[in-house]
Amino acid sequence: MPCKPINTQLYCASHDLNYLARRNWETSCAPINIEDNVWIGGNVVINQGVTIGARSVIAANSVVNSDVPPDSLYGGTPAKLIRKIHENGEDISR
Repeated sequence: MPCKPINTQLYCASHDLNYLARRNWETSCAPINIEDNVWIGGNVVINQGVTIGARSVIAANSVVNSDVPPDSLYGGTPAKLIRKIHENGEDISR
């Protein structure tokens, strides 16, 4: 990664909502996969099991809970598709 995103948090582990499971420190883990040429804005949270597809952009202050396909602009809480992008930046969703 050529530069570090500002205040980006990657969570590859979580705990159950069930009290008994939490009391026993039971956790679930899944890797996070960030493919080539991805741009992640500041203050982004990426949760376990997510793949960020190649050449995608994650807007600042987003929470990513599910996979992001390649060539996509995602943003929001939770992050959703804003539009598909082309390598020169033009909108290809229409």
